[in-house]
Amino acid sequence: MQATEVAGTGPAPGEPDLKRGAIGFLSNLVIGTASVAPAYSLAATLGFVVAVNGIGTHSPGVMLAAFVPMILIALAYRHLNKADPDCGTSFAWVTRAMGPHLGWVNGWVIFFADVIVMASLADVAAVYTYQLFGWTYGVNHIWIVIAGAVIWIVLMTWICWRGIELSARIQQALLGYEVIMLLIFSVVAFIKVGSSSAPAGSIPFSMSWLNPLGGGFGPMIDGVLLAVFIYWGWDSGVSVNEETRNSRTAPGAAAVISTVLLLVIYVVVSSGAQSYAGTKFLVANPNDVLTPLGHGVLGSVGYRFLIVAILTSASASTQTTILPTARTTLSMARWSAIPKKIGEIHPRYLTPTVSTLGMGFISIVWTVAILAFNPNGDVLGDAITALGFQIAFYYGFTGIACVVYFRKRILSNLTDFFMVGVLPLAGALMLFGIFVKAFHDYSQSGVNYSKPILGIQLPIFVGIGGIILGIIVMLVSIPFHREFFRRKPEQPGPDGYAIGGTITPEDEPLAETAVT
Repeated sequence: MQATEVAGTGPAPGEPDLKRGAIGFLSNLVIGTASVAPAYSLAATLGFVVAVNGIGTHSPGVMLAAFVPMILIALAYRHLNKADPDCGTSFAWVTRAMGPHLGWVNGWVIFFADVIVMASLADVAAVYTYQLFGWTYGVNHIWIVIAGAVIWIVLMTWICWRGIELSARIQQALLGYEVIMLLIFSVVAFIKVGSSSAPAGSIPFSMSWLNPLGGGFGPMIDGVLLAVFIYWGWDSGVSVNEETRNSRTAPGAAAVISTVLLLVIYVVVSSGAQSYAGTKFLVANPNDVLTPLGHGVLGSVGYRFLIVAILTSASASTQTTILPTARTTLSMARWSAIPKKIGEIHPRYLTPTVSTLGMGFISIVWTVAILAFNPNGDVLGDAITALGFQIAFYYGFTGIACVVYFRKRILSNLTDFFMVGVLPLAGALMLFGIFVKAFHDYSQSGVNYSKPILGIQLPIFVGIGGIILGIIVMLVSIPFHREFFRRKPEQPGPDGYAIGGTITPEDEPLAETAVT
């Protein structure tokens, strides 16, 4: 097969590049899973899902339903990464398939969403650190919480800047501990229910819990609206594709497997928690269901190990949120979509310097501001709710980009028709449907934590307003980056699959079976 050459977007000759082949498939899988913060996500979301009118015991089924659009978009990531392992992921792929303007906005949305969530992750990491040591004074004084949150951001930013191998090793340790503790918690909970040593209100597990439609279609959609957030982040493992061995195959496979792993974790842990304590207990503790449950399930000593798991979950996600943001902005700088300075790479550590440190600095400013001016957390809570709009936006357009770019392959055979066409498109349409549903639900008065701004409910103001802000910034940027914005959507190379770089002889089997 003749090599396919496409204009590259890497560094100029002689300039340092990201460290190629530094990590492997396991690190991709770990980073993708850890970025979601499964322990923290469950602790902070499960109670709200159960509380949706009509859901009740069917919360594990809602976790199954929310998994569907995620796995379909993960397939799109897999196909696109095989063709173009660019660390800009959605930004690069949407740019190539659908043009620079929509691609730029996708890059902005990734950056915006990651900054918004950093305040919540750092806040949780600080609070759980103090809880671990029983320091209630620190938990109850906002400036001490802010100081702890800033320290966590500084520490995780330094780790990300220091090198991808260090980041990967730390993630493996943190995620390993987190998953083990969640498994122990679930097993012990089921054992206590089975041995009739669980408290009053416990419920034996039933397969009917796995039916997402058990409470009706409307409640399922409302539950999925909440549950989609707890799957967000698995694409972080793909964002380090350029630093991964087998960069065309390993990151995409890790994205698919990480979503399946998350499904297993969420269904098992939500079932165990619900079985042990019953739905009323979960609804009564919506902000954190795992810590109060830990006392009963694991005892006065064991529950502290569960607190550590939630702490490591939030801190690990703080780190793995910095990683993809830094690489998205690095890619945008390479493409001359933003100032080149942002694309600088450290000559020794081979990590994005300005992108990583800049992300840490911006996250600190946002965290201090949002916690200092709204210590009760209402604004932060609504800002986190607003992330659903950003998630649906850039995941959805990634699914569309897969269909648009490979449209000529879709009709070539039945496998391509489904794997590259129907399934990514279905995932995108589901997410756009969630976007519309979220707009309807969060536009209502009395359903959000904080007061409207200019008559607009805060989740709408932050969620959709953030996307509109990105469009405005893009329009302002056009005169300064004319070369980028003059780009035209691209077509695959002669092999029908490759986008960027070169399909080398050793890649030929991959190119020939890329979508199977």
